[in-house]
Amino acid sequence: MAAQKYCLALDLIDDEKLVAEYKAFHQNIWPEITKSIKDSGIEVLDIYLVGNRLFMIIEANEVFSFDQKSQMDANNARVQEWEDLMWKFQQALPWAKSGEKWMVMEKIFELK
Repeated sequence: MAAQKYCLALDLIDDEKLVAEYKAFHQNIWPEITKSIKDSGIEVLDIYLVGNRLFMIIEANEVFSFDQKSQMDANNARVQEWEDLMWKFQQALPWAKSGEKWMVMEKIFELK
């Protein structure tokens, strides 16, 4: 079972055709992308969509870190190609810093 859980958010460009194309890409992601995700320590990764807002839920092992994942991605040409392609569909959240895409969400409630 994963030791860490993260929720992230990002918006898509509000265009039905682009949203449909983005969804289609995610029905058949490139094998190199799946490998890079798993190699980073992510064990479960789900993406949900409502309107044009995306939510990503990550469950990762205890060695996972976003810094390490960023470094791995920066050195992987295929991941960079995928990220460039996905940016065609994505737009930063209004409060994102320049160049920031997926933003980690703050957990404010947990039912126990």
